[in-house]
Amino acid sequence: MRLLIIFLLFSTSSFAQSFSPVDSLPVHKPLTLRQFYAPASLIIGGLIANGHSEESIKNEVAESRNRHIPRFHTHIDDYMQFSPLVVAYGLDAFGIKSKTDVLNRTAILVKGEAMALTTATILKSATHTLRPDGSSYNSFPSGHTTQVFAAATFLNEEYKDRYPWMPYASYTVASSVGLLRVANNRHYISDVLVGAGIGYLSMKVAYWTHQYKWGKAHVKSQPVY
Repeated sequence: MRLLIIFLLFSTSSFAQSFSPVDSLPVHKPLTLRQFYAPASLIIGGLIANGHSEESIKNEVAESRNRHIPRFHTHIDDYMQFSPLVVAYGLDAFGIKSKTDVLNRTAILVKGEAMALTTATILKSATHTLRPDGSSYNSFPSGHTTQVFAAATFLNEEYKDRYPWMPYASYTVASSVGLLRVANNRHYISDVLVGAGIGYLSMKVAYWTHQYKWGKAHVKSQPVY
């Protein structure tokens, strides 16, 4: 369990440090290999952890969980997975304007969520992995973690330039959901890491590919990274 906490905290810090406030530009910045480092590291880390032997990382973490907090259970992660979306639209409702107008922002959100959840659903069906609590065969990857990392990325894209601390806050919430999925014995560490990478990458792709044709886009405030 400590390994999971350290890895997710490191990932949170890496995500946050990759964002810095910049001046608004009227153009999309070109894609670079560096922009794929964060999701690739999460997905590759999850695949490495996803061994089937008793000594595999995912089974070692699950064993540690069962030894130290065998009766832990909470439903808060069911609600936390959507909290970045509530914050994103809540700030806008209170007059703290986001980077993108509501029509384009919502179109991006729908595309990103569709990519993330479709990918997670297909993988769940294809891999047919038993959950650590033995309840069902749809463990890999974690849908909750996929959802919350997509939502956290959406929140960051809209408010990271205004609030430099936003990446730290949003990815801490996202990492907490991943930790809770393991603590609840609903997912292995591998499920969480791959889900995080899928959620993050899906929402970034939605931003990278969006054409801002819905309504009046705030073109002067559309730098995309």
